[in-house]
Amino acid sequence: MLSCRHRVALSRGSPLPLHRAPASLEMQRRRSLAEEFRKDVFLSLATSAGGYHSGSPQDTRDALKRGIDLILPGRPIDDATGERRAAVHALVRLGRHDERYVYAPLLVKNSEVVESSKTRRLLVTSLGQISPSFATELEGVGLRPTLSVTRSGVSLSHATRVLQSLGHGDPLGRGALVDRRRQVWWLELAGNAHSRFNLATYDAIFEERRELLVQHDRWIKDGGEFPTTSYWHRECEDCVYREHCHDELENRDDVSLTHYSNFEQQRLLHQFGVDTRVDLARLDPRRARLARRSPTDSSSTEAVLGLAIGRLDDLIYRARVQVSGALLRIVERELVGCPRADVEVDVDMESDGERTYLWGAHVRLAPDVGELHEGYHSFVSWGDLTGEEEARVFADFWGWFNGLRRICASRGLTFAAYCFWAQAEDSAMNRAVDRPFEGGPTRQQIDEFRAQQPPQWIDLHALAKAQIQTTGPLGLKVLARAAGFQWRDENPSGEASMHWYEAAIGEDDAEGWRRRILEYNEDDCRATLALRDWLNGPARELAHRDRPDES
Repeated sequence: MLSCRHRVALSRGSPLPLHRAPASLEMQRRRSLAEEFRKDVFLSLATSAGGYHSGSPQDTRDALKRGIDLILPGRPIDDATGERRAAVHALVRLGRHDERYVYAPLLVKNSEVVESSKTRRLLVTSLGQISPSFATELEGVGLRPTLSVTRSGVSLSHATRVLQSLGHGDPLGRGALVDRRRQVWWLELAGNAHSRFNLATYDAIFEERRELLVQHDRWIKDGGEFPTTSYWHRECEDCVYREHCHDELENRDDVSLTHYSNFEQQRLLHQFGVDTRVDLARLDPRRARLARRSPTDSSSTEAVLGLAIGRLDDLIYRARVQVSGALLRIVERELVGCPRADVEVDVDMESDGERTYLWGAHVRLAPDVGELHEGYHSFVSWGDLTGEEEARVFADFWGWFNGLRRICASRGLTFAAYCFWAQAEDSAMNRAVDRPFEGGPTRQQIDEFRAQQPPQWIDLHALAKAQIQTTGPLGLKVLARAAGFQWRDENPSGEASMHWYEAAIGEDDAEGWRRRILEYNEDDCRATLALRDWLNGPARELAHRDRPDES
């Protein structure tokens, strides 16, 4: 339901012959892992709650009438109109209402669904006791604001409306999401608790999409102008129509190419004559920020759009980066930089799922340090990646790493370690020490290291985010390449490395795949080094985002 409008129209019939690009290896792997995870969850559900396999919409309808506890999967059809068909991973019986059995739709996600939030709460159950009657209210968590979660919420709302049309829908509109940790999160969609995808929001989305299909059917019958035009959408990177749309958008410098705007924001920008990235870059971000303080101000385009588009100033800055062809500074020149030390260690780890099998580090020394050794060090396991093995690998890494810290302390040398996106490395450290390994560090030792002042554990992502304006993504690949760094691998990505790892623990050319992973990890370490040097030098010469035309 949240798919790109143009993609939906093209997939139903297009005025042009379009080449469908094959799915990438990363996308194929993602789909395969998700399918394996779903099968495992289905097995757990069938073991604890029985489960009736529904092979067709007719099977689903019969199971609904019979009151089967758990229907796997669920494929209800709105018989009244025939317009709506739902496909969910399961339907969970909740009870009876008006002499009919009531069901809730359930989706299985091989991803994180919730995040910490001091002001929110959610209902959670287990696969073993899946019914919301067993739910516990968990304080301090809320749904993640990701597109994936929003899509799932809309899908649950869609299935709920279909069930309600059949007389089997829950009046509260309850639906469930199973996350990668196999926890079941229950949502009430009939109220306003989830504004991005509650039933009222879904109804508006459905009507808009239904009208699009009506227009497309009219085009098929009568010809004329195609009902949609290309625009940038979050699906573009993996879309089979990407090349067709991209050239068209670039030729007109469409404002939608400014990452990451949504369709409604793009519609508003066009409505006010902001049709290109150049138009957007010329707007005043200061006026956009002031808009919410003066909601009655309509003296400028920025004042009106700034009230309607949250963080319009961010979109303006992203457009300025794209128009200038270079990254921009957020702060003044003297504030750009990264802390230095006599002994500097750039750290990166590689994981498969939720377990880390490789810790890598690159050491650089100040000119007068002496006989310590520079270069790359790796600590890795290619065996069965159990929790104990993960802890052992980290213990080996920590023994070397902490030994280097002790040498620095004994010689009066300053020490600093760097990573990119500390949340990932911190989580891996915590997980490793939570399973004690003989000779390994304790949680207290890890916490003391991370609390050192001046800091010995420095997150380059946080530094760069405060200092450098990009087109949107603030990934290491974007920043390090801007710093002039190049990976040796033609396809360097964390997701690709997961595919390599599967081959590295296999039998066919395992050594070649292992070498590829180690080189990739070393390059990631060297990339953070290149980024640090860039921040401490050339990045200071970037133009400021508020003064992009300065020399």
